[in-house]
Amino acid sequence: MEELIAIVDDEEDISELVAINLQKEGFKTKEYGDGKSFLKSLVKVKPALVILDLMMPEIDGLTVCKTMKKDNSTSDIPIIMLTAKSSETDKVLGLELGADDYVTKPFSPRELTARVKAVLRRPVRNKTDKKIKAGSIVIDDEKHTVEVKGNNVDLTATEFNILKILVLKQGRVFSREQLLDGLWGDEKTVVDRTIDVHIKHLREKLGSAGKMIKNIRGVGYKME
Repeated sequence: MEELIAIVDDEEDISELVAINLQKEGFKTKEYGDGKSFLKSLVKVKPALVILDLMMPEIDGLTVCKTMKKDNSTSDIPIIMLTAKSSETDKVLGLELGADDYVTKPFSPRELTARVKAVLRRPVRNKTDKKIKAGSIVIDDEKHTVEVKGNNVDLTATEFNILKILVLKQGRVFSREQLLDGLWGDEKTVVDRTIDVHIKHLREKLGSAGKMIKNIRGVGYKME
């Protein structure tokens, strides 16, 4: 069965371009010119994934994202945001609200299609399970604790948040800049290399499980 991808963007030419490229890869698509009509459609149709533009009149993309994540019937639907280059804060806020990935305009339709496939391959976390797992690492998001092989690991708030970002998006490579944005957004006053120090401490504290955090030379870090 073909997976349905919803494209929510008020720029018709962009929607058509995205739709054509996804259809070439065997996806079904449905385009929406505004957030209001898309949210209304979710009562009857649940897409496999949503490509969501942030800058839309009336109901913007962040509001659509927040509304979907608050509703149990739509909270598990993955979202890829389309953002303008200058909207760094929106980008971070969108990820914090539960979006799975973002693509910056102008973008390559081929790259966007690849991102769609990658997000659809990711495992979905059970809503009733507040614990996030990766190998022997268990993160309890509610209690703000981390265990490795049943033993509690004492992390700083920053180390905890870096680990959570990497574990939630296992396999995805994060640049140092993206990790900094995820932690502090526009408030950041530290340099990229600070991330290296936090990762070093994190690996040491995780012991043998620290080997799961891989350094991708010249790019950044990922969790395997």
